[in-house]
Amino acid sequence: MHVAAHHPGAYARPDKSLGVAYVLWLFLGFFGVHHFYLGKVGRGIGYLLTFGWFMIGLLVDLFTLPSQVHRVNAERRMGLR
Repeated sequence: MHVAAHHPGAYARPDKSLGVAYVLWLFLGFFGVHHFYLGKVGRGIGYLLTFGWFMIGLLVDLFTLPSQVHRVNAERRMGLR
């Protein structure tokens, strides 16, 4: 019997890329695409409806995106996402 049959999280998923997140932020940040990429659907919808929380959220993301990607990757490795 295959080991993964008993452990659904046995397959490693690749980490989210900070570079991809920044490219999405740069070109599609007003629509929250970088948040959808990170699996933050609620925040992505909020950005989509308010054009990046009226651009203030985009400015905040410029500086906090590395920690956001790090947190999402850590949660994915622990099986929380």
